[in-house]
Amino acid sequence: MFKRLGNLIRGFFGLFVSGLERKNPEALLEVEKENLREQIAKYNQGLASHAGLCERLMQQVKKLEVDERDLRAKTTAHLKAGNQSAAGQYALRLQTVQRELTENRGQLEQAEKTYKDLVKARDVAISAAKAKIEALKQGIDDMKVKQAMAELTEMASGMISEIGGSGDTLNRLQEMVEEERNKAAGRARVARDSMDMNEVNVKEAEQSALADQALADFAAKEGIAFAPKTAAAEAPAASSESTKSMGPVKEGN
Repeated sequence: MFKRLGNLIRGFFGLFVSGLERKNPEALLEVEKENLREQIAKYNQGLASHAGLCERLMQQVKKLEVDERDLRAKTTAHLKAGNQSAAGQYALRLQTVQRELTENRGQLEQAEKTYKDLVKARDVAISAAKAKIEALKQGIDDMKVKQAMAELTEMASGMISEIGGSGDTLNRLQEMVEEERNKAAGRARVARDSMDMNEVNVKEAEQSALADQALADFAAKEGIAFAPKTAAAEAPAASSESTKSMGPVKEGN
């Protein structure tokens, strides 16, 4: 029972953590970057130890090479001097040094090859990890952009459906404005149809006559010849009528 309860608690905790990870991908990426840095540091420590082994082997090879040259020279000198016993001892030591030198050279070559392989593997792993991290960063940025676009699109879609609804405020306001505008147009038409145009025309003629009279008085005082518009208009009409009654004028001899 307690085991099942523990599994349930771990399940809920796992779901909670997964939810946090989904909501904070940048934090999870930073954690992975920190883990990568720690792994690289540990790898470099091991690589440094291996490089130290290569250096020790290199020093041993150099020392054995010096010993080989020295023993070879001593063996040759004693052999030429006729000291066969001493020459034999130096020759025996020379063989041992040569054998150790061969082994150390082989170990050094293998160690150097392993070191280069380890460095190459580290560089490849780091390059792959960096490329993956960059891809994840771009993916996170693209995800944020698409999420923002999706939210804006959903908001716009919701606004369109709300604004375009049959019972929304804008539609009711438009109906009220149209109704009041039609009422105002109707009132203006009724007022225009109810206006007495005869009285307006009389007033207009009266104003025109008063203006002509005032202008005639002004012309008389100033000694300016003035012909009223009505008289000027009647004169051309009378002359045209008289011309018609007389008929065509005949040319003299």
